[in-house]
Order: sequence, then structure tokens, then C-alpha cells
Amino acid sequence: MNVILVTNETQLKDAYSVRMRVFVEEQQVPPEEEIDQYENDATHFVVYDGSKPIGAGRLRELDNFGKVERICIDKDYRTKGIGKLLMDAIEKEAKERGLTAFKLNAQIQATEFYSKLGYEVCSDVFLDAGIPHVTMKKLG
Repeated sequence: MNVILVTNETQLKDAYSVRMRVFVEEQQVPPEEEIDQYENDATHFVVYDGSKPIGAGRLRELDNFGKVERICIDKDYRTKGIGKLLMDAIEKEAKERGLTAFKLNAQIQATEFYSKLGYEVCSDVFLDAGIPHVTMKKLG
């Protein structure tokens, strides 16, 4: 497995393809909500198994936080440590930019995963694209 910081259009399309499979096809998020106005401001990441894109995520700088967004792994690859590899790569990139605090909006079923990575819930439950979420933060 290889986590790549997206540097070209092909890699970006690969990241979008994973997001479409996971969020739009699997979770029924409307495509117009999945691809949003922040795409051009974000740093994108894609995870490959050989040449096959199997994971994706993005990072934005927001209020002195590294805002981690759109984390997804193809269904057949979940629970294999790939999400942690992706998160480690995103946090490493953020730290290289001088960001030491992170936040994200986690789907309720993913809070345990993020908690194991040091994130703590800091909001009430809210709906995003019809899916229950909470905001989580990690300092240091």
C-alpha cells in the first residue's frame, strides 16, 4: 500500500473515484455534495494497492487547524490498517506545514477509529449529507 500526495490530474481523478464509490455509491451521498467548493483549496491524498486506487482523503488549513476531510477506504480494504496509514500521511504533511492541531467531522460509526488515533469528540451529533457526524479534535 502506498499513500501519495496528489500532484497531477490522474491522481486526483483516482482520489475522486474512491470517494464516489464509498460516499456516493455505498453511502448514497448526493454527488453534488461530495465534490464541493473546497476541492481546489485542499491538498488531496490517494492510497494505491499497486496501481489500483483504494483510499482517499484531503487536508485543508482552517482556523490554524489541519482540517482532515473525505477520508475513505474501499469496502474490501477496511480493517487492514490502511486508514491509519492515510491519516498518518495527512498529519505528517500538516505538521510539515507547521500545523499541530487537527479537526475533522467523523461519521458516528468511525469515531472509535479516530479515537484510537488520539482524536476526541468535541461536539454534539449533527447531520451531514443525512449521515450523523460529530466534530473531533486532536492537539499536538
